[in-house]
Amino acid sequence: MELSDWQLVQKCQAGDVATFQELVSRYHQKVYMVILGLLRNPDDAMEVSQETFFRAYRKISSFQGGSSFYTWLYRIAVNISIDHQRRQKRSPLDFRESMDQVLEEQNEVAKDPFSDVHDAELREKLMTAINDLTPEHKAVIVLRTLEGLSYKDIGEILGCSEGTVMSRLHYARKKLQEKLSAFL
Repeated sequence: MELSDWQLVQKCQAGDVATFQELVSRYHQKVYMVILGLLRNPDDAMEVSQETFFRAYRKISSFQGGSSFYTWLYRIAVNISIDHQRRQKRSPLDFRESMDQVLEEQNEVAKDPFSDVHDAELREKLMTAINDLTPEHKAVIVLRTLEGLSYKDIGEILGCSEGTVMSRLHYARKKLQEKLSAFL
C-alpha cells in the first residue's frame, strides 16, 4: 500500500530521512516543469528544483499539514523561482530555445513545414508576451495552465487570496490577448 504524502512527511519528521526520497520521486518532474515555465532555462530550472527540495528537506519539520504537501512544496519552488528571476534576467531567446527543446523532446512539434513556420512564429510571439509579464503574473499563468491548479491552491502557493489569483490571472490573460490579438 502506497503511503500518502502526509504519512511520508510524518515519517520524515520522525527522523526517517530515506522517506523524503519518495516525496522527491513523486514531485520532482512536476516541480521542475513549473520552474522551467517560470525561468525558461533548463539549467536554471534544474538548479532551482534542487534548491527547492533542499529547502523542503530542511524545513520539513515545520510542515504542519495545514495545506497539502504539494501546495507547500510548490510555494517554495515558486518563491525561489521568482527570487532567482529577479536576480538574473534572461532574454526572450533563452525562453524560446528552451521551450522548443522541451516540445521537441515531447514530439509535440508539427511535422508539416508550413505548420512549423506558423507554430514557430506563434511560439515566438507567445514567449515574448509571457516575458513581458511580471514574475507574479507569469507564476499564475504557469500554475494554472501548466499544472491546472485551482485558484485556492495557487493562492496558497503564492501566499495571496483567491481573489488576487483571479485578478492576476485575468490581468495576465488580458495582456497576453492584447499582445497576440494581431497574430490570432
